[in-house]
Amino acid sequence: MGTKEAYNLWSEQYDTNTNKTRDLEATALRKTLERFNFDRCLEIGCGTGKNTEWLLHKASHITAVDFSEEMIAKAKSKINSNNVVFIQADIRDKWNFTYEQYDLVSFSLVLEHIENLDHIFREASRALLPGGSVYLGELHPYKQYAGTKARFETKEGLQILECFNHNISDFINAANKSGLEITHLDEFFDGDGTSIPRILVMIFKKS
Repeated sequence: MGTKEAYNLWSEQYDTNTNKTRDLEATALRKTLERFNFDRCLEIGCGTGKNTEWLLHKASHITAVDFSEEMIAKAKSKINSNNVVFIQADIRDKWNFTYEQYDLVSFSLVLEHIENLDHIFREASRALLPGGSVYLGELHPYKQYAGTKARFETKEGLQILECFNHNISDFINAANKSGLEITHLDEFFDGDGTSIPRILVMIFKKS
């Protein structure tokens, strides 16, 4: 099953099933971006709107993008605001959905499904205003090394999505190629005593 088809299917239970990665990344985004000021946000991987609602409290406009039309449909059913534009798009292609520049580009649990990071950071940098920031919240590489992948249960059994392992240095090097410098790195743990962090957060700034 392809990534798009999997997320379309997952959308029916995404907001209700047990998902430590989803919940911890939402916490990480809020904690990290609380101190940032931004007016226009490009949200990549908006999903069912788990972070969109919070971002609306800080931004006057959000362009919310996702690969899955069913995920977007769920987000639209929850968020009724003229300040959000939802767009279904494949970010592996040229970003024809950006008609302006943004203070913030956010990625939430997206890049594990993307093989070519250079293209993504190049397009993100192009969409950013000078001095703007990129927020990256991803399943930690340590979890990936241990075999963790995005997955969910269906009546037909466990569905495991296609994922690509990226080292921390892969993110930094790809960002640097596009004029983005890392300014913040943090790791978030489950809180159950495990020594392996679940979520990696990085902030990059465009000079």
